[in-house]
Amino acid sequence: MSQSKGLVVQKYGGTSVGGPDKVVAVAERIKRSLDTVDRLVIVVSAMGSTTDDLVALAHKVSRDPQGREMDLLLASGEQIAVSALGLALQDRGVAAVSLTAAQCGIRTDGVFSLARIQSIDTRRIQGELDAGRVVIITGFQGMTEGHEITTLGRGGSDVTGAAVAAALGAEACDICTDVDGVLSADPRLVPDARRWAEISYEEAIELASSGAKVLHPRAAEICMSYGVPIHVRSSFTDEAGTWIRAGESIMEQAEVVGVTSDKKVAKVTLLNVADRPGIAAEVFEDLADRNISIRLIIQSASSESRARITFILDEEFVDGALDVLDRWKTEQVATDVLVDRDVAKISIVGSRLGSTPGLAARMFKALAREGINIDCISSSEMKVACVIASRHIERAVKVVHDEFFKTQPQPVAG
Repeated sequence: MSQSKGLVVQKYGGTSVGGPDKVVAVAERIKRSLDTVDRLVIVVSAMGSTTDDLVALAHKVSRDPQGREMDLLLASGEQIAVSALGLALQDRGVAAVSLTAAQCGIRTDGVFSLARIQSIDTRRIQGELDAGRVVIITGFQGMTEGHEITTLGRGGSDVTGAAVAAALGAEACDICTDVDGVLSADPRLVPDARRWAEISYEEAIELASSGAKVLHPRAAEICMSYGVPIHVRSSFTDEAGTWIRAGESIMEQAEVVGVTSDKKVAKVTLLNVADRPGIAAEVFEDLADRNISIRLIIQSASSESRARITFILDEEFVDGALDVLDRWKTEQVATDVLVDRDVAKISIVGSRLGSTPGLAARMFKALAREGINIDCISSSEMKVACVIASRHIERAVKVVHDEFFKTQPQPVAG
């Protein structure tokens, strides 16, 4: 018989609760979990495509939906999901209560659509747990000190789950999703991708920030800071999944842990920028003031006293970035701004990248053999990223994965 755990937080994504039948299946799974878990907190995303449907609704009634009203609208999706799951659990004899993030004391800053959790007052959650109830919480959202509803950005339910687990001192944060764990590549692109039994927090953060959709990087960062193990597992099977925790990765012998891709990026180039000290700092400070994050930066001289600055960012931030950069054109600091949306980013991630010579070269050669040109390159101790034409990304992932995983020893799946 497996040992009982004290407190576990489980997060279920939109695919896991994508319709009535799936909500019922999750309720049955939660009921079974109570055989081995003493206290259980559930964090839930909106059902299926609900968030996308709400975004579409907003654009039908408003030319530029944003801010307070947009966040209040989007937050309604999770409220439907938690109440539906609460009803399903109660119908199966499980004492459960559904709560909004505001009712749970999840306090955020005031940045609508990209809010960050500042604190969690756990008294309500603890009280419900003490009363013997399963607590179901809306993911993806919180409330400001002024009682305004905010949302945390795409994938924010992972962040909610991690933050709640950290605040409660949970034994684990289960991320229940539509794959069997952390894989060496997207299984839709590489059907024979390998599942890791365990990886480190650092590897998980790099994979997530490079495009792996299985976990939000902020969730991994929170759990690493508070020492909460993460268990990524399927909502639909009993596969062992992948553990993410502190210490050296058990896959230390693996040259590369994963090959990731991200098609939702764009390349922005600022032409003929005044080549003077501090100009790049001013440009990126302006972008940061608009909460626009930059993925990769290249600066090069283009002519006498002028430079070219190219950077990669998430495509959702392009319009905001152009608003900022147009001021630089107006002030004649730069002559033009070019945007290329037909790009994608492919990355290799592994704890040995910084200490093993030749791994980046193998990636470049694999792409070259397929006639895939590299536009930009970025590297760090644990990651090498290349920007290529988006039309090549599926083929690129396959050939790079083959380069590293056809010769790697098969990992213990756990």
